[in-house]
Amino acid sequence: MLNLQQFYDACDPTEPLRDRRYYIDFSPVRGGDIVQELERKIARLARNRPTTQLFTGHIGCGKSTELFRLKNTLARRNYEVVYFESDRDLEMADVEISDILLSIAHNISEYLETIGIVAQPTYLQNLFQNLSETLRTPMEISQVSFSAGIASITASAKQSPDMRSQLRQYLEPRTKNIITAINQELLGPANQMLQQQGKNRLVVIMDNLDRIDSTPRAQGRLQSEYLFVDRGEQLKQLDCHLVYTIPLELMFSNDLIRLSNRFGTNPLVLPMVPVQDRHGHPNPVGLSLLQQMVLIRAFPDLNVNQRLDQVEEVFDSLATLDRLCAVSGGHMRNLIRLLDGCLRKQDPPFQRSTLEAVIRNERDSLMGLVSDREWQLLLQAVSRQDVQGDEDYNILVRSLFLYEYRDAQGRWFGINPLLAETERYQSWRTQHLQP
Repeated sequence: MLNLQQFYDACDPTEPLRDRRYYIDFSPVRGGDIVQELERKIARLARNRPTTQLFTGHIGCGKSTELFRLKNTLARRNYEVVYFESDRDLEMADVEISDILLSIAHNISEYLETIGIVAQPTYLQNLFQNLSETLRTPMEISQVSFSAGIASITASAKQSPDMRSQLRQYLEPRTKNIITAINQELLGPANQMLQQQGKNRLVVIMDNLDRIDSTPRAQGRLQSEYLFVDRGEQLKQLDCHLVYTIPLELMFSNDLIRLSNRFGTNPLVLPMVPVQDRHGHPNPVGLSLLQQMVLIRAFPDLNVNQRLDQVEEVFDSLATLDRLCAVSGGHMRNLIRLLDGCLRKQDPPFQRSTLEAVIRNERDSLMGLVSDREWQLLLQAVSRQDVQGDEDYNILVRSLFLYEYRDAQGRWFGINPLLAETERYQSWRTQHLQP
């Protein structure tokens, strides 16, 4: 029996998947288990020394879900894991290294307090007290809760460009000392106490950094290139295991090799779930897993076959569910957004006409965002199934006009299925791709 309220709650496209009951393993069609790779590096290959790893993929493709799984996997291996969403502290259109370090210090200290480790970071407390006096801004740096003090600073800075500017003028020249203080006053004592408890080194997962805006910085550098390439050396100096999400655009940057050399590792990419192969033939395994992703939100306590038997409680037919999965292109959030669109119109079981109305609205909205120049680039990329290291192509990927997939041959790109249904694309396809 379908529990409607439970189904509504599980279909919120604004919330990452946290309930393990709803998890579907897509690694068979994604070219491997990326969480296993991240976990092996931390727990097996370098457990006695700090590591830094980079994780990327399309926004909304399921990175946060996989990082929650990494957190749970490492917790079972006796690690304390500090997971947090960077946009909680940062203004993503305007980010500096000192902002990232401040956010890390805030979340580490806050987490340590929850597990009974109360740090007394003398240098950092004095730094912010002096800052408060310099700026003549009241900032309560509590001796009892250092994290609450930093939280008040980050909250103020996020809301005020002037405050961010003043903070940076004060903090940026002291970046090296801040890193040293985080290592010696927060991470050092924490790692020592965890070791005494028989636990492993602290792991910090900084999610949502991939959402920073593609804002040009000095000398025409993108914000992502400035932070992770030009200043990346400072982001790997903390005495803990670090996992950063980074913008997918860096995978198409001319600085990709520099980025990999800077961090000593290649970024790991979470691709889309393929609904078809690179030749346009349906991918039955990918479609089947996406079916289960939808149905498990309706029937989390049933097995695979039982869910399929109940499909007509949610859709008027299995074909309607197949249509939903195919038009999502294997993009997790868009699949749930389309499902949410149906829920806004009616209760289950969803009629095919309802789904088609939602698809038309999404298609027309997306089509209006694509310029003539972007259409030209998009059609070139579809013809080659690849993209060049060019800023124009970054826009296609970042705007979700173009999706990245992986198969046994490697990386390939396909057009967003919603755009594939436009008259413009269909006309071009008739002229160029049909025999």
